[in-house]
Amino acid sequence: MEKRRLSFWQIWNMSFGFLGIQFGFALQGGFMSRIFQTLGADIHDIPIMWIAAPLTGLLVQPIIGYLSDRTWSSKWGRRRPYFLIGAVLSSVALFFVPYSPALWVAAGFLWILDASINISMEPFRALVADKLTESQRTYGFVVQTLIIGIGTWIASNLPWIVSQLGVSDSAASGVIPDSVKLAFAIGAFVFLISILYTVFTTTEYPPEDMEEFEKERAKKNQFIPDILNNIGNMPLTMKKLGVIQFFSWFAFFTMWSLANPALTEHVFNTPAPVQSVYDMTNAAQAEAFNIANTAFQKSSNLVGSAMGVYGLSSMLFALLLVLYTSKRRVNRKFVHMFSLIIGGIGFIYMYYTSPENLKYCFVLIGFAWGSILSMPYAMLSSSVDPKKMGMFMGIFNMFIVIPQIIAALGGINYISGLLGKDTINAMTIAGISLIIAGLCNLLITNKNAISYQEETTINE
Repeated sequence: MEKRRLSFWQIWNMSFGFLGIQFGFALQGGFMSRIFQTLGADIHDIPIMWIAAPLTGLLVQPIIGYLSDRTWSSKWGRRRPYFLIGAVLSSVALFFVPYSPALWVAAGFLWILDASINISMEPFRALVADKLTESQRTYGFVVQTLIIGIGTWIASNLPWIVSQLGVSDSAASGVIPDSVKLAFAIGAFVFLISILYTVFTTTEYPPEDMEEFEKERAKKNQFIPDILNNIGNMPLTMKKLGVIQFFSWFAFFTMWSLANPALTEHVFNTPAPVQSVYDMTNAAQAEAFNIANTAFQKSSNLVGSAMGVYGLSSMLFALLLVLYTSKRRVNRKFVHMFSLIIGGIGFIYMYYTSPENLKYCFVLIGFAWGSILSMPYAMLSSSVDPKKMGMFMGIFNMFIVIPQIIAALGGINYISGLLGKDTINAMTIAGISLIIAGLCNLLITNKNAISYQEETTINE
């Protein structure tokens, strides 16, 4: 089937649901550690509480990719049913997360939230490859990155914005402030509405050979054998991209899980107070705890706001690439390499920065994030069988979640501990990891992956 070139607004419409997905991810990434700390979590226990995120991705994304490859409805298409199911579940989870009365409840909600977001996210990646010609795929993934950047910036600033509007940052011990509760409620609403917009403004191509598709779908479910077979026979370029993804996502998992404790402690000098240190029956000590807790909550708002800057700079990065790739080819390999190295420098500089200059660290990190969300997927989509795009996108997610699982199970605590006990050392390790990821781009040699070629063959 001959695919037609799509306009900017058609690509925008089909990618707009990523605004909601990123609202969910930004609120989760920027504020779940804060919620854990507010509920009494020890800093060194936070990474293991985050293990829900990569584990659900490891399980959910290949399954959803496989199922969506075998789905077709004349009314709802192939990928859109999964957008909608994930959006409803994610919105419910987002709303209730900040009302968690105990640490184990918050950790459970993180499982539900991340699984639900993954149900929506994986089909969005496959949709770009489904809908766009080979020559437009880089452009399409970059437009997604532009929308993701917008979502990251706004969502990361929501607690600060509602606090500036008069919503309280103060709360009793073990209770999430109203500013965070309102921010998550807004995120839940945006998530659902943005997905609905894409569902009702986008159509999908039917399978090229409907008769063959129906025969394949009628076969006995071979999910596990198919997954294992495709893992064993993944293209060489996909394996090389996996190495890059490993170090990239180790770095960003470290940021999401430990940036708030590291930066509130090292940069703002307002660590989360430990309630057991205070005699809460003593009025003076109870007041001291409340003052320290409010200072921690306010500096957490500022950390979240600074983190939002990486969404803004990734948006600028994507906008520049949108303008460039709409008319020209881009060398995906070198764009990705230099972007990751710049981001690594941003992480390392956190050790030396001040509250006023923290945002510049995230500006640099945003260039890496913008590239991570577009270049690997553009390279991958030019290197795999289009009929198995959903499955390969799901399998590719292994290279995202495995490093996060390793980090969560103690990898980041152990490696950062080699530099000392301070939590800020984790950000230095994230920077080193991202620079290694950048240099690993030199492994990519497939011309089709590096840049769009007029004659495309998938042989590597």
